[in-house]
Amino acid sequence: MYRFLLTPRWWGINLFVVLAIPFCVFMGTWQLGRFEDRVQSHEQAEKAPDPSTRAAKPLDALLPVDKVTSGRPATATGTYADQFLVPGRKLDDRQGFYVLNMLRTDSGKALPVVRGWLPGSAADARVPAAPKGEVTVTGDLQASENTHSDGVNVRGGLPSGQVGMISAATLVNLVPYDVYDAWVTLPEAEAGGTGGAMKPVPAAAPEGSGLDLKAFQNLGYTGEWFVFAAFVLFMWFRLVRREAEAERDIALGLVPEESAAPAAEDAGPAAHAAETAEAPETAEGAPKDAPEDPSSPDYDVASTPVR
Repeated sequence: MYRFLLTPRWWGINLFVVLAIPFCVFMGTWQLGRFEDRVQSHEQAEKAPDPSTRAAKPLDALLPVDKVTSGRPATATGTYADQFLVPGRKLDDRQGFYVLNMLRTDSGKALPVVRGWLPGSAADARVPAAPKGEVTVTGDLQASENTHSDGVNVRGGLPSGQVGMISAATLVNLVPYDVYDAWVTLPEAEAGGTGGAMKPVPAAAPEGSGLDLKAFQNLGYTGEWFVFAAFVLFMWFRLVRREAEAERDIALGLVPEESAAPAAEDAGPAAHAAETAEAPETAEGAPKDAPEDPSSPDYDVASTPVR
């Protein structure tokens, strides 16, 4: 009854099922692993001490920025150079902008320093001037932002002196010197009252270390892949059962006559040509066994043959 499983059509169906189910299980397991990694990172971050409470270290000793060094206090010495405003940044549910200055160090590279946050629009804003001369800053280390970071403006078209993303790849196109692939945010207002009107910007948790929306998206994708695997298996069993029932009905002679007619029609023009060839025709194109037409001249009005 199940010999149809060895037909070419079913070989294709079986191959698809054999490949689809392991693939779905693999993808579901991978998404589940991503979710578990995020949960583990979140638990480790909660157990670990606050990075900002650790002793400050030189900037170069904490690079490159990773989940361990992110948020650690970093120190750097240099002079402030170019200044940029970063619009569209919220603090305490209020809309405002960051004040970003480039600190040129002795190494020749510049470190982006977020000196603070101001409310309102960045257009025509009055910003406290940066300290003059050589300064040593201590700020919480942060990794360069990307398109998935909160508050990032990827649309472009900002006025001169504004940037939408705190990233070395963006800033290096705006200044004539190299930029560190990191930035720091000052935890307190600048000494001397220069930046007293600005609020400090708290350091953000490293990307992928918390139970954010992306973590629960991984969990949702896990369920979707497993459901799809079950759906493929269900549809395969359903098709097999329907095909087996059809084979059984044919074997028992339970197939209705109406279903045979469409089968004959599906045989194609070859079968029709064969039927036509088997039926001999008369000289006028009609079969020999066809009844004669009463309207023929060989019949009178009473349909009696004329002798």
